[in-house]
Amino acid sequence: MAKIIRLEPIGQESSIETNGHLLSVLLNKELDVLKECGGRGMCATCHIYIKDGMDSLTPVGRREQRTLEVITSCKPNSRLACQARVQAEGVVVELPPGMYVNSLQDIEALIGRRAEQNLLHPITGQVLVEVDKLITRSTLKQLAETPSFKIGEAFTNTSKA
Repeated sequence: MAKIIRLEPIGQESSIETNGHLLSVLLNKELDVLKECGGRGMCATCHIYIKDGMDSLTPVGRREQRTLEVITSCKPNSRLACQARVQAEGVVVELPPGMYVNSLQDIEALIGRRAEQNLLHPITGQVLVEVDKLITRSTLKQLAETPSFKIGEAFTNTSKA
């Protein structure tokens, strides 16, 4: 039986089958979700906040917990949309403000412009460039020097520890 999910701050509702992933709702709404790891709970690019109804979702698993631990913007109500399955009614999702940076080329194309929304690091969720701030070459350099920018490598190394 389908459950209704509410997305904030955009004020939209969507239905999802019981045991369906929240990621499918975000993708159906064509929201800015990179899903770099293919929905395996390793990249944090589908990080969301659960405003209400955390108990209506499946519990956080070990892999999801490890990934959440690396996100600097993580809160007690954080989840990965690819790992959270809907079990009951009453889920309200709060979308994090901003756009995840997918590649260095994303930034290169925007140098010299003002950010239309926060630009977020693909691993940590940290704000790289705030809304209305100028996007500069230093942002590009900051990403290029980040050892964990290669998502697959970052989580391979983390899981070995």
